[in-house]
Amino acid sequence: MSLKKATLLILIILLIDQVSKIYIKTHFSLTESVEVFSWFQILFVENEGMAWGTKISDFVSFISDRTAKVCLTVFRILAVLGIGYWLIKSIKIGQSRTLIFAVSLILAGALGNIIDSVFYGIIFDSSSGQVASFLPAEGGYDTIFHGKVVDMLHFPMWSGVLPDWIPFYGGQYFTFFEPVFNVADMAISSGIGILIFFNKKAFQTQEKNLKDE
Repeated sequence: MSLKKATLLILIILLIDQVSKIYIKTHFSLTESVEVFSWFQILFVENEGMAWGTKISDFVSFISDRTAKVCLTVFRILAVLGIGYWLIKSIKIGQSRTLIFAVSLILAGALGNIIDSVFYGIIFDSSSGQVASFLPAEGGYDTIFHGKVVDMLHFPMWSGVLPDWIPFYGGQYFTFFEPVFNVADMAISSGIGILIFFNKKAFQTQEKNLKDE
């Protein structure tokens, strides 16, 4: 897989991700939803930048949420630089198409969510109780690096009370699948999944890869 093809793939995913987020941000108010099927909803939520709707406060309690937010964004930018270097190096040394495809997906997803985290706070106003405006005259809802990631894909495939015999969660109301996510999250998860389930093919030696071609 060439650098041009990898770049095109990344740009396509970024375009789909950002178009979907901007559409949701400028057409839905926060928590507004539309049922597409009984098991699939478009549900607008925002989070502080963790994947699959996870909150920073779920993992970090000893520093403020705003400081943790900036630290997370800076870390993700550094991670993206590392992933980008990995991608370019993998292409140069002729690594497998599977590896390059997977790393491209991860890079595209990470970039998509970083755009939200860095810029959305200054280019949109608040979505709470209203539909946000793009580039509002009075300014955005927060400062740079404090934007919230837009999520909208929700798959509540099953909801109900779990049987009492299930350890820890028996008798509790449960929804599968609860997290709300976006296209960028899907790209990251797909890339990681490929690396896990097609590990041998992805990390095959350069000599084996050249023979296959």
